[in-house]
Amino acid sequence: MTVTAPALASELRRAVIMAARRIRAERGSADLTDPQYSVLVHLEKLGPLTPGQLADLERVQPPSMTRTVSCLAEAGLVAKSPHATDGRVVVVSLTETGRTEVSETRQRRSAWLEGQLDAMAPDERARLADSLELLWRIAQA
Repeated sequence: MTVTAPALASELRRAVIMAARRIRAERGSADLTDPQYSVLVHLEKLGPLTPGQLADLERVQPPSMTRTVSCLAEAGLVAKSPHATDGRVVVVSLTETGRTEVSETRQRRSAWLEGQLDAMAPDERARLADSLELLWRIAQA
């Protein structure tokens, strides 16, 4: 059976979106929004950043990021400190509580996905594994 690119694109898009939504539904105990969690992940990967840098990474306006950072700081997930050379700028860093939240969320998401994969027959897991290279190629285009 021949599958057309438009038909496959439509079904693949829907499946990837639904899978991503389901994985994102698994959250740590802080029950953060997706943008809040994304900020924590950036800080974990890149280290301390300014709100402006975080806004650029998230492709949002600086005032929006300032509100996000303030919420995360109030929850004890990030710490704000003065910039070393520019007193007008704040530097945001991940606290140990924030690091724990990132780890817990990742563990919950991985556990959910592993459960779904464990429920598959070995040949289904093999077919899925075979498609990973193609999915990565699409993701990196």
